[in-house]
This record gives sequence, C-alpha cells and structure tokens, in this order.
Amino acid sequence: MTAQLINVKQQFKPHYSKKVLLVEDNDANRMLLSDCFNFCGYQVKALPNGSKFFSTVETFRPNLVVLDLKLPDIDGFLLLEKMQHNSRTAKIPIIIVSGLAFKSDCERAMDLGARRYFVKPVILTELTQAIEKELSCNQKEVFKNKTDFHR
Repeated sequence: MTAQLINVKQQFKPHYSKKVLLVEDNDANRMLLSDCFNFCGYQVKALPNGSKFFSTVETFRPNLVVLDLKLPDIDGFLLLEKMQHNSRTAKIPIIIVSGLAFKSDCERAMDLGARRYFVKPVILTELTQAIEKELSCNQKEVFKNKTDFHR
C-alpha cells in the first residue's frame, strides 16, 4: 500500500489550494482515502454520513466531492439529485466510490451528475488520476463518456 501511495504522489504536483470533500461511512475506508488525498496534496474534509453534507459544502467549498452511495442516514442517489437541483452545488464534480457494482447503479449515478464511478475495492492510483483529471479540466466541460465505470 505504501509503495502504491508513493507512486501516486510522484505522478502529481501537490494541490494545496484544491479541496476534496469525502463522504464515506466506513471508518477504515474514510481514513485510508482521506490519508491518500492528503498525501497527494489536497485539502480534505471527511464526513461519515450525509447529515451535514450541504452545510459542509457551504463552509468548506470543495472543488470536488468523493461520495459513497450507501450511507447510513441518506441515500447517496438522493444527495446526487439534490446537488444537481441546487445552483451552488450543481457544478461541483462528483466521483462515486461505492460497493454497488451493478451497471444500472453506475448509469443512474452518471445520469444524476456523477463524473466517474468506481467500485470498491478501489485502486488508489486510478482514483487519484481521476481526481487529478477532474480538477485540471475546465469546470464547464461535461464528460460525454458515461462508460467510465471502474471495477
């Protein structure tokens, strides 16, 4: 795992001004992903559920959201839908990291505005590359390829 993180860090320049909001209910996954994103030079705010999601978005102002779909207090699909209907959050890129592996789940998330969809267990280098790509793209660009589905 450490070697994988070193390889990840060597590929990217630190982005201390870029903020990533991570919403993941599993403690181990949340700590691992948060540490990985910090190691890559992002400012990270991690939430264990969706109850404070919108208030955190307002105060933290993330450049990107990494979202688990199966949360204890709210359905991740509902969060995606609410984000798309909120003018303050509609343009924030969202990357899904979920245990839901059905193609229909991926298609639904992408239809609700997610940019990428990764199935757990996620390969950290692929996830960090996707974050890097999303943060380096023009925010107005919309990814037309809805087949970015990683197993």
